[in-house]
Parts: sequence; structure tokens; C-alpha cells
Amino acid sequence: MSRADLTAVSTTATAAVRPNPLWSLGLLRSELVTTFRRWRTLALLGVLAAVPILVGIAVRIETRGDGQVGRGGGDGPAFIAQVTNNGLFLVFTALAATLPFFLPMAVGVVAGDAVAGEADAGTLRYLLVAPAGRTRLLLAKYATTMAFCLVATLVVAASALAVGALLFPLGDLTTISGTRISFADGLGRALLIALVVAASLAGLAALGLFVSTLTNSGIAAMATTVGLLITVQILDQIPQLHALQPYFFSHYWLSFADLMRDPVYWDDLVRNLELQALYTAVFGSAAWARFTTRDITA
Repeated sequence: MSRADLTAVSTTATAAVRPNPLWSLGLLRSELVTTFRRWRTLALLGVLAAVPILVGIAVRIETRGDGQVGRGGGDGPAFIAQVTNNGLFLVFTALAATLPFFLPMAVGVVAGDAVAGEADAGTLRYLLVAPAGRTRLLLAKYATTMAFCLVATLVVAASALAVGALLFPLGDLTTISGTRISFADGLGRALLIALVVAASLAGLAALGLFVSTLTNSGIAAMATTVGLLITVQILDQIPQLHALQPYFFSHYWLSFADLMRDPVYWDDLVRNLELQALYTAVFGSAAWARFTTRDITA
């Protein structure tokens, strides 16, 4: 066989083994469809959508005739005192109410089940038979988890906006700084806040994905991720740990409120995004190192 024939055979073999970029897009689309068609995912989104409804109804019931929240109204999340004056504030209130636990818990369930759930169901080996490879599969899993973060956050915001429009007046609103902005500007800030909240969950998503690569039990991975979330939230409230708290992934989650200042206060927002990027890099690398060297038996 001539050298030209050998080169042709080598090129053909290499092309056959090398994954097609379109396959990566198909893999991502398959992961998205599979994740968002699961009853568990739909149930999580349903619970998240119900939280703004319950908050809006509770505020409406507790509203006195003078338009102020009744006794105990000052103990709720930030912005809750402004909901009766402008329904758009229900978006900010709902995000503040769901971010400490409900939103991250839902993300922890999806991230923890990403790899371990496949191994538990016995489908992980068959996914790796395809030419995408372990790295691309892991990237598709993380991208799907981040897509869930975005969808879950937008579901909360959309539900809150709809309930706020039904139960309370809409119009120009007053920022935390006391200045007045238009409803259109407030709506734009609400969308930006939703995007920031979704980005704030990136570190937890990477942590959950790493945990998911450590076990073949989806339930164990989900429970561990949610357990770590609760532990970090508790530690973040202990005054004696104030030196460590700025490094907890949840420490700056509520900094999105600074987007309602005029001008916007960016310091804590930037710290939050930098911290999420750090957690994503560290635990994403750890997940990659574990998954690419793991002996897949399920």
C-alpha cells in the first residue's frame, strides 16, 4: 500500500473517531429536552412559580385599608413593604424569598442528579459510547444545569410579575436610593436582577456536578448537594466565622438588591460574580478530573 493510501486511511479513521461539532449541539439539545421533560423538573418549577403567588396573596390579605402592610409585614424579605405601592416590587421580593433556599435547592437537585442519576439508571455507559466523549458530556450536563438556573429564575420573576399586576398597581417606582424611575426602567432592572440571580447559582451548580461525579446514587448526590447548601447557609449566619463568610458561595447572593440603587452599587455584585466564577473553575475542574479518570461501570 502506498504512502498516499495510508494517509487516506489514517485521515478517514481520524474523521470517524473525531466527534462532529453538530453532535455536541445534538447532545446538548437532548440533555435539555430530557431534563425539562422530567416530572421532577416540572414539579420543581411549579413549586417555584407558586411561591410568588403565596407571597402576593399573603401581602394582599395583610394590607390595611391605608395601603400599608399590617402587623408583622416588616419582618419579610427586602422590598416587601413596597409591594402594595407597586406590583413590580413583588418580583424583587419573590427572588429575595426564594434565593436563600428554594431556588438553590432546586438547582442542587438537578446538578446532583446530572451524572449520578445516569449511573443509577444504568444509562451512563451508553451515553459514553457516542463520540462526544466525557469532556463534552460533562460540559453538556453543566450547560443544562445552568439553563435550568435561568429558567427557574425567570419562572419566579414571571409568576411574581403576573401576580403583582393582578393584585397591586403598576407604574413608576422608587429606588432604594429614593429616586424615581420609570416602569420600563424598573422592568429592565427586574430582568437584569433575574439574570444576576441565575448567574449567582453557577458556583452551586458546579459544586453539585462535582458531587454527582463521586457516586453512582442520584439520591445520595442530590441529598449531599442540598446538605452542603444548608450547611453553608448556617455557617454564613455565625458571627464568629465572619472572616470566612466572604468566601462562601452564598454570601453575596442578595447583593442583587444593589441594582435597585441609583446609581447602582457595583462592588458586592462584582464580588459575587467573581466568587461564582472561582467556584465554577475549582469545582468544574475537579468534576472534570474525576469524571475523565473514573471507571464507568453503570
